[in-house]
Amino acid sequence: MRLLIVEDEKRLALSLARGLTAEGYAVDVVHDGREGLRRAAEGVHDLVILDIMLPGLNGYRVCAALRAGGHEVPVLMLTAKDGEYDEAEGLDTGADDYLTKPFSYVVLVARVRALLRRRERGPGASPVRVLGELRIDTAARRVFLRDAEVALTAKEFAVLDHLAGRAGEVISKAEILEHVWDFAYDGDPNIVEVYVSTLRRKLRADLIRTVRGAGYRLESGR
Repeated sequence: MRLLIVEDEKRLALSLARGLTAEGYAVDVVHDGREGLRRAAEGVHDLVILDIMLPGLNGYRVCAALRAGGHEVPVLMLTAKDGEYDEAEGLDTGADDYLTKPFSYVVLVARVRALLRRRERGPGASPVRVLGELRIDTAARRVFLRDAEVALTAKEFAVLDHLAGRAGEVISKAEILEHVWDFAYDGDPNIVEVYVSTLRRKLRADLIRTVRGAGYRLESGR
């Protein structure tokens, strides 16, 4: 999952980005409303964490412009304001949730996960993916193979979950890098191969197929 943080308090933005990256998300950060609107409108992010008090355009206007443009990306608003009026104004512009500073990081992560689950599943869908002997609980972030739990790191889970979301399809290494890491990642792109290799070792060697020159495919129903 790829997140966009639009927050002008740079220390807070950096702290959130580090924490969410450790949770397994790819994170982009911008510090003003106009750039935030431009990046959010690109349509590559799964969720936007949006401060209200921003230079350029405030969060209300950014969110309203996104909705007016037909963008349905979940928006979690952050603000130092408080009170029912401010919350109502944020939700009226199209925000999906609202968090008042100072807030608990644990609560923020829980809100992020809830919004992502809601978007991914749609109404009435299950948070558990079942692919043959493999079961992925996206809500609890737990993985089971033949009913035995398999311990995965945050990044391992993120790679597996991304493949599982399109089981049976070929996903390129570049796409996995983009969604699990981020645009700013300038390390060895073979890091994807390392994680795929680890997942094969922890799960089953034939579960993730390499399609030469194209990418990887998680086999469904195996």
